[in-house]
Amino acid sequence: PLTMAFLTYAEDLEQQTDAARAAGHELMVHFPMEPKDHHFDTGPNALTNDLDDDEIRRRLRWGLERFEGYVGFNNHMGSAFTSNERGMAIVMEEVRRRGLLYIDSLTTSRSMAAGLAAQNGVPFAARDIFIDNHIAPEEIAKQLAKVETVARRKGYAIAIGHPHTNTIKAVEAWL
Repeated sequence: PLTMAFLTYAEDLEQQTDAARAAGHELMVHFPMEPKDHHFDTGPNALTNDLDDDEIRRRLRWGLERFEGYVGFNNHMGSAFTSNERGMAIVMEEVRRRGLLYIDSLTTSRSMAAGLAAQNGVPFAARDIFIDNHIAPEEIAKQLAKVETVARRKGYAIAIGHPHTNTIKAVEAWL
């Protein structure tokens, strides 16, 4: 029931993604994008608003060629980049060209992803709940309860969490 998203610059990607796939998990690329708060380190080859179109395409190709077998990708951070129509139009063109889906992590209400996905015929969905903005077990449990509420109301829910020890334990128990 879990989709695993892997950062483009993670180490041992082939080993990690092979193990996730062998365990039956669907895979996605977790693509680093420019946040509004520049104190955060996005890692190498992040998509940023100061790049020209060719460099955005080069970085997209680099990240999307790091491993195989994924169904789509979502943004890592990205509150500044996902609100940039020019940059996100290039992203959606590449997503469409590769036959992928896009999940918006919704790090900003100004994200252009939904509209541009619709214009490009890209399968799209958006995150409903972040389950571990606060990593205390009781806070994660509250967020997982919200996931259930959303799923009952909509018929599905998209929750995003990170590989923190408390998150893994909470999700394991919840599942």
